[in-house]
Amino acid sequence: MYTMSQAQAIKDIAGGSITTPKGYKASGVHAGLRYSKKDVGLIISNVPANCAAVYTTSKFQAAPLKVTQESIAEEQKIQAVIVNSACANACTGEQGLRDAFQMRQWTAEKFHLQPHHVAVASTGVIGEFLPMGKIQKGIQMLEPGKEEEFSADFQTAILTTDLVMKSCCFSTEIDGKTVYMGGAAKGSGMIHPNMATMLAFITTDVNIESNYLHAALKEITNTTFNQITVDGDTSTNDMVLVMANGESGTNSLTPAHADWDHFVQLLAKSCESLAKQIAKDGEGATKLIEVEVNGAINDGEARMAAKQIVGSNLVKTAIYGEDANWGRIIGAIGQSDAKVNPDTVDISIGPITMLKNSEPQPFSEEEASIYLQDNMIQIHVDLHQGNGNGKAWGCDLSYDYVKINASYRT
Repeated sequence: MYTMSQAQAIKDIAGGSITTPKGYKASGVHAGLRYSKKDVGLIISNVPANCAAVYTTSKFQAAPLKVTQESIAEEQKIQAVIVNSACANACTGEQGLRDAFQMRQWTAEKFHLQPHHVAVASTGVIGEFLPMGKIQKGIQMLEPGKEEEFSADFQTAILTTDLVMKSCCFSTEIDGKTVYMGGAAKGSGMIHPNMATMLAFITTDVNIESNYLHAALKEITNTTFNQITVDGDTSTNDMVLVMANGESGTNSLTPAHADWDHFVQLLAKSCESLAKQIAKDGEGATKLIEVEVNGAINDGEARMAAKQIVGSNLVKTAIYGEDANWGRIIGAIGQSDAKVNPDTVDISIGPITMLKNSEPQPFSEEEASIYLQDNMIQIHVDLHQGNGNGKAWGCDLSYDYVKINASYRT
């Protein structure tokens, strides 16, 4: 968790994107994988960038993830990311793996790169083979640029059931220079990380070695992307990939650097922003839910309890129905593996306290109903067991979620 003084060092760049950091371009085109929307996208750096990535924990990791892991293992550097939507290229056997390597090769040839400097990502329907003729056509059509419309094209190309694009851009000061970090993500359903059906790409012009970048990303993922849930299902394709090309000209960052905390908070702010945007855009969702748990034995248990609450279908449906049924929250806490004293729990929804030291508190149902009409709902819990605190994000569960997923392939 970052302090207020650290947070003030991070500036939100209005209109910024993955192409705002120095040395990055992007593109997105319609190659025919989808009926009319853009479906092949690219991010490219002027130079090979130090990189770090985290991946889905599903036992069925898709072919593109295996290719990306092989690329990164070669030199810990990535210069381009090629992405397609509409087809996940997951559970497609040896043919799927060959196709993912072919995507990498075509991209390397088109932009005169080393093949191991290309990462590959796919998202869409599981168990279908990529239409390689269309993929090849799409890669040849890519003409990356730095302007805002190019990053928007990329963001559109990676969407599936998403209703909105998800992006962010922040800056901070390192070695007296302004450095930037931009992000783009997709994800709407099958969201229950340890990674889920989501892709997130982060670019920065910071100078940092891959090992330090990976350590920071892994820790921050646990408090951001791994703290969102839409429907409790984990997917096969998902990853977060960070590229750091050093074009800002700063000294190489290490944990001993005076501005190390600025970088960590820059990355944390970017990851949290993208994670919350994914949770808010859950399939059929009408409300973003933020759960904060304080007073746990430690931060890990607080995060565990928070995610249990936000992942409860009964909590999610109550929020959708604008019903202040705090009993569903206490039920979710009782299922958590976090240590709980059943006599010392506080619960509030927004500013309205409903349980104090496990004793029901009088409250206005009308006031609660009005609060629950908002599109951002906050739930606060205090376990009174220690100093641990943590947050999780999710969305309500609506009728439209069933409609969307009942006809996903059609």
